[in-house]
Order: sequence, then structure tokens, then C-alpha cells
Amino acid sequence: MKWITYNERTRVFTLRTRNTMYQMQVREYETLIHLYYGADIGDTEATHRIVCLDRGFSGNLYEAGDDRTFSLDVLPQEYSGYGNGDYRINSLEVEHEDGSDAVHLRYEDYKIQEGKYSLTGLPAMFGDENEAQTLEITLYDRISNLKVHLLYSVFPELDIITRAARIENQGEKQVKIQRAMSMEMDYTHKHMDLVHFYGRHAMERMTERQPLHHGVQSIESKRGTSSHQHNPFVILCDRMTSEKYGDCYGFALAYSGNFRCEIEVDQTEQTRLVMGIHPYHFSYRLEKGDVFETPEVIMAYSGDGLGRLSHIFHDAYRSNLIRSKYMDSPRPILVNNWEATYFDFDEEKLFRIAERAKEIGLDMFVLDDGWFGNRDTDTKGLGDWYVNENKIRGGLAKLVEKIHGLGLKFGIWIEPEMVSEDSDLYREHPDWVLRIPQRHMNLSRSQLNLDITRKEVRDHVMGQIFKVMDECKVDYIKWDMNRSVDNVYSAVLPAERQGEVFHRYVLGVYEMMEQLVQRYPDLLFENCSGGGGRFDAGMLYYSPQIWCSDNTDAIDRLKIQYGTSFGYPVSAMGAHVSTCPNHQTGRTAPFETRGVVASAGTFGYELDLEKLTEEEKEMAKEQIRAYKKMEHLVQTGDYYRLSDPFKNQDHVLWEFVSKDKKEVMVCGVQLRNEANPHIHLIYPEGMDEKRHYQDVETGAVYTGAALMKAGVALPLGKGDYQPVRFHFVMVD
Repeated sequence: MKWITYNERTRVFTLRTRNTMYQMQVREYETLIHLYYGADIGDTEATHRIVCLDRGFSGNLYEAGDDRTFSLDVLPQEYSGYGNGDYRINSLEVEHEDGSDAVHLRYEDYKIQEGKYSLTGLPAMFGDENEAQTLEITLYDRISNLKVHLLYSVFPELDIITRAARIENQGEKQVKIQRAMSMEMDYTHKHMDLVHFYGRHAMERMTERQPLHHGVQSIESKRGTSSHQHNPFVILCDRMTSEKYGDCYGFALAYSGNFRCEIEVDQTEQTRLVMGIHPYHFSYRLEKGDVFETPEVIMAYSGDGLGRLSHIFHDAYRSNLIRSKYMDSPRPILVNNWEATYFDFDEEKLFRIAERAKEIGLDMFVLDDGWFGNRDTDTKGLGDWYVNENKIRGGLAKLVEKIHGLGLKFGIWIEPEMVSEDSDLYREHPDWVLRIPQRHMNLSRSQLNLDITRKEVRDHVMGQIFKVMDECKVDYIKWDMNRSVDNVYSAVLPAERQGEVFHRYVLGVYEMMEQLVQRYPDLLFENCSGGGGRFDAGMLYYSPQIWCSDNTDAIDRLKIQYGTSFGYPVSAMGAHVSTCPNHQTGRTAPFETRGVVASAGTFGYELDLEKLTEEEKEMAKEQIRAYKKMEHLVQTGDYYRLSDPFKNQDHVLWEFVSKDKKEVMVCGVQLRNEANPHIHLIYPEGMDEKRHYQDVETGAVYTGAALMKAGVALPLGKGDYQPVRFHFVMVD
């Protein structure tokens, strides 16, 4: 089937997926106008939605002559530039060699091809000729001969459209890009809500929903990473949209650096959204023949509410973004030694933890920070990626061999982008850090950013890490990044290219990660940035999981994991059982509850196994057995948010349903108990109404309709923070 078509007569492009449609049209004066994005409307072309009026103080193209009704200031566009009479937020701003900044993009041509486009050095969804089709539309500025190739790929079975832009200087003179958004989306109304995910370190991806208002709203990061503070995933939805009903649109930027998503409601009640690299401290010089590619935006529309929108993104990432073999295979359940030892350990202490891990049925031991250089505190040693044999006597390879001898896999923590001032690397190469000339450097966690834009720096760091990995036969890497990017200046770039540093830094990180996954294809790779400070679609291209948050408190995690689930598959969330009182909050929750919460992600432990009581050891064994039985649901099932932890003060519930609807797991936490309690009914989703399901624990049998429409009562527990778990299997 042709999922992308062009009508030569009407000059309308139509992009289709199974359930959605996207249309645009080449209009007067070769302008590319956006027509429609939403539910499939059949063979109708939505040209009737464009109504031209004479708007006061909205300028008109010179070619329009006396026609005052055609103004780019009010027309919906596909990719707008500055200086053509459109005063709204725009997609492209440039500076020409003569200092002018106007760019007027006119339609030139198009081509359609099978398969998915690719981006040089950038993460992006992938798909062969059976999975995707690509449309490339070329726009050009006739004065400068700057060309913009708009890239659209359609994944019909996934209900996904991806977008990016390739900017090419075919003129004789230099052009400096000042702003290059990846995509633009214009709506003809304003009555929508913005759902976004804000936060801070240890409290990432808190959910906020607010009505759009006149003017500009912005979600962004200028920290050099996608950040704890804002996530590069947003949703626009109708005011009445819920988990199960209503129109909603999701936009995810597959990029791990500075970003901006801007939404403007204009003078005529229209809405424009643009998304891409943040223009702060950004410029990119293009000489004749040079090309710049923007990161990819992954878009989806759902007419069936927010839950369906999440399923679209979850399925798309699992099938056509994450490349790891662990996407579809069981992942080792691990213990990380960090909260057990911090920097205070030796090889005997580590091996004892590994022995306890084997006893309770774990699959892997992970050695966190402190194994290298003179790393006895977080103030020194970063950058010296050789084993500290004062701590690990006999060397790391010997310890790893013993751990492998237990039948456990071995993992290790690294932080390749950072250096401590108190390190051999910094003493030898103080010029290898980002440093603004003649100014004191800003510190964070007593560490500095290496200048990852430089190949010799990347090669040195990765060479050291590869040596350790080869000698020790490492099975898992946790790549951390514990500060924002700052002191942004590269000594090897000329002054006119300093605006490229932030972006070149991200490209350097991607190159290092690509080397890692290509060199070790069987490696389990987990990303981390102080927990969830770089939890984005770009990172999922390299690693199948990301440490969700440094906050392991089970009750706080209810909100963190809830917000994360809107745009990211739960199988990508690193989630561990930790000790109580919790090290971040001091809160105490039952051991069983911590296990239930951690099972809504990639399961593991973050505590001192030697301090577990005999009762806790038995509970841990049962948690591990239970997770291995449900792991296929976490990895491949549909995930439902059954209650909102920001609104519901009584309980928080979520659900996994197998794709064939034959198995259902409802999990959650009763937050508080009270005397003479209310009876709360829960209503599972996603089941087959006409089939019968058995409660595995009680043996009771219900129709799917009875469970979903009549509900089932929550058990009455005693005490706060009690775990909830229902397991239903189809018995017809």
C-alpha cells in the first residue's frame, strides 16, 4: 500500500498510518501549508480548512500584489523562517554573510522512498522497506540558495510519524544557522491542554497539565543534557481528554542535550508548536556544500486517550528504536553495591555481597563508584580509569573471575564524560576540560566536564575503559553523568564556532556510546545521569534501560514512574528495592511494597544484602521468583495507569496486559489505611470482555466484562503503604 501519496493536481501530500492521517499542500507562491493531522478522514483532502482573510498588521508577500488575504503571519505552515512576515515563533533563523537574517522557504521538489531515513551521528528510529516509507520535501531560499530538506518517515503499523530537517548551503557564501527546529506543528484552534514532565534531581518527571494560554509557553533545558528539570516529551490534548477518551498528540525529541519545545497561541486563536535544539548558545556555520541535520522528533496521535498514546510510544521504542538484544530477552536481576558501601569497600566486602546475591537467586553483581584511581571520595579520581588495587587487592580481573565462578554476571559503573581536578588525567591534561578563558570554572560535585568535542579526549577515555572491560569480561555497564554541562568553551574551536560546542558535545557522547555498543554487542548497557537526568528517546537508541531516579523511595517512585510511563516503556525504567529507612527520604515502607513498586521496571536491589534479616531474605527470594514470572509482561505487555498518584490519596494502581490479553497483572500500593474504611473498587482495562479470567490467588472466575465494568474490591490491609497485586489468567 502507498502510505505516502502526492496529488499532482491539488498539490496535496497525504501521509497515512493505520489510524492517522497527515496532510500538507503546496499553495500560492510555492509556500508549503499544513492542512491536517489526526484521525484518518478517508479520501478527503482537508484544503477546506484554510480560510484566508485580510488581517490588519499582518504583512503580505510582495508577489501577492493587492491580495491582502494571503499572509504567512496567520497561515498554518510546515516549516517557517524569519523575515517573511510571520511574527510567530518559527523553525529557522540564519545569519547571512552580509549580516541580514531573512529566509523565505519556497517549495522546490519532493521524493518518496521505501524505508526510513537516517541521520549522521544522531539517534533515530529505524525501519526497513517493509516497516517505513519516507517523504523528503525540499524547500529553498532563492536569494541565498539555502535548502531545507524536510524529512518525514511513516511507520504505518506503529501509528508513528517521525520528522527531521537537513539544512544544506548550496550558495557561494557562508551561512550561520542561529536556530534550527526539528519540526513545526500548526493547529487552527487553541482549546488544548499541555501535559509536560518537570522535576529536579531525585524527583524527575513530575506530571503537570495546564490549559494553553495566549502567548508563548516553553519547556526547555540549557544544562547541556535533557535534564532532570524538564523532559523532551510533551503532549497536547483536548481539554476533556482522559486516559481512555479524547484526542491527544505526543512529541518526543530523540536528543540528549539542550532542547526547547515552544507553544504559542496567536492573535487568531491558532496554536503553533516547535521542537528542537535550544537556540541558547547555539549557532552552526555552514560553508558552501556543508549540511546540518537536526535531531529527530517522534510524533503520534491518539483519538482514544492518553493510555493509547502511551502504548503507541512504548511499542514503537521497543520495536524500532532500542537496538539491544536485551529488549526482547530476560534481563539479569542485579544488586548494586552503592547504597551498601558507598566508597568504603574492599574485594572481600564486595565478594560477600556477591555471595549473598547468589544465595537469594540474583543474576548479577554491579560494582558502582569508587573502584578506580584514588577515588575514596567524590572529590577526586574521575578520569583515571584504572583499578585501585589498594581497595581491590589482587586486581579487578581476579575478583570478577571469582564472581563469575559463582554463576553471576558482573557489571561496573563508569562516568566517562567527567574529570576531577584531583586526578592524574587533569594534572597531565588540564586543557582537556571545557573552560572559559580567564574565568574561574564552575564546579558541581567537585568535578568538571571533559571537552568531549575533541577526538583525542574521547579516544583516551574510551581506550582506558575498553582495557578494563576486556581484562575483566564485563557483562553490564552503568554509564553515569553527575553534573550539568558548564564552562562552555572549547580551546580547539575558533571564536566563530563556539556556538557549536553544546551540540558537538552531544555528538561526541553519542559517538562514544556507539563505539561501546558496537564493540560489545552482548553488553547490557544502562544509562544514568544522577538518576533520570538524561532520560530521553535519544539515550534509548544506545541503551535499553535508564536508571529512572537516584531516589529509590518506593512512595516517591510512584509519581516518578507514573510520569515516566507517559512517554517511555516501563521496561526502560531502572527500578530497585532499597533499604529502609530510605537513604533519600528517611521513609519506611514494607519490604513487599518496595518489591511491588520496583517490579514496574527493570528489577534489582540497591542495598546491603548482608544486613537482610532471614525473613527479608525469604521475601527477596519470592520477589525474584515472582518478577521472573511476570517479566514478559513488563517487557512486552501493554501498560495501563489505573490511578493518578497526584490526585488519589488512597491508592496508586497500574496494570500489565499481555498482547494476546490472556494474562493480566494489577499492581499497586494502598497509601493509607483508616478506621471503618471505605471499600474501593478497581477496574482493570484491556481485557477481552467475552472471555473468562481466573484470579490466580483466590481461584475466583470472572468475565472480562465483569472485571472491567463491575470492578473488584481492593483488599483491606493494615497499616500504610500496603502492597496490592492481582494476577488474572484467561481460562476459556
